[in-house]
Amino acid sequence: MKRTFFTLLFVMFAIIGASAQVVGKWKTIDDETGQAKSIVEIYEKDGKVYGKIVEILNPAKKDAKCDKCKGADKGKPLLGLVIIKGLTKDDDEWTDGDILDPTKGKTYSCTITLDGKDKLKVRGYMGVSLLGRTQVWHRVK
Repeated sequence: MKRTFFTLLFVMFAIIGASAQVVGKWKTIDDETGQAKSIVEIYEKDGKVYGKIVEILNPAKKDAKCDKCKGADKGKPLLGLVIIKGLTKDDDEWTDGDILDPTKGKTYSCTITLDGKDKLKVRGYMGVSLLGRTQVWHRVK
């Protein structure tokens, strides 16, 4: 009985620890321009991972709104906007969620993978993962 309890406890902490690795603040780097754009805070809620914009790095865009977005996000300020929604842990990556590109107003399927402890590969795609783009974000310390 004791062994079963400790095994379950170990598994629970392993799952929580794995999610905690991506939790935190990340500097987004535009894969097309190479420019740093924002700081996104990744957090866990109800066993899923989400990310919201907590800082906009270009002073001229601090008050920008998601004018091209559809639905509930249309017209919302970019600051505070949840752009990563509902990712779940699958081995060494987080999948089965969505990412919003506020510049284009489009939502894509999303997968994120740690590359070391301070780099995060964020892939947005439509349909098949091969048809997409990957950005590398850097952990903010």
